[in-house]
Amino acid sequence: MPGLLINIDVPDLAAGETFYTAALGLTVGRRFDDDIVELLGSDAPIYLIAKLAGSAIGPVGGAARDYARHWTPVHPDFTVANLDTAVAKALAAGAVQEGETLTLPYGRQAMFADPFGHGFCLIEFNDAGYDALATD
Repeated sequence: MPGLLINIDVPDLAAGETFYTAALGLTVGRRFDDDIVELLGSDAPIYLIAKLAGSAIGPVGGAARDYARHWTPVHPDFTVANLDTAVAKALAAGAVQEGETLTLPYGRQAMFADPFGHGFCLIEFNDAGYDALATD
């Protein structure tokens, strides 16, 4: 079975560390040189990686990094015990809530953008969780 870790590019490593530790209660693990910090406290480690705006997104070129609000088909969802408390912490840390908090068959969810344009969700599962959606 493969392991999982999450990498999040940020233009300012200190600002990224401040946001993710305050918004989600993550703690700093290791630091790697001056451009990577490991955050712990979630199911998988999160690595913030300093990447300047305008830098190439990969070795074969393509688009340049842009930290304005953007959409990507892959984004982290963080499960929380109390959504109202988690929303307040995320907003106080600088997140922008996008839309209203939703009540869904599996619980409650709120969608956000971090200060670097990355989308993420906070989810408070009810007792059924995603089983409320399962068809078999």
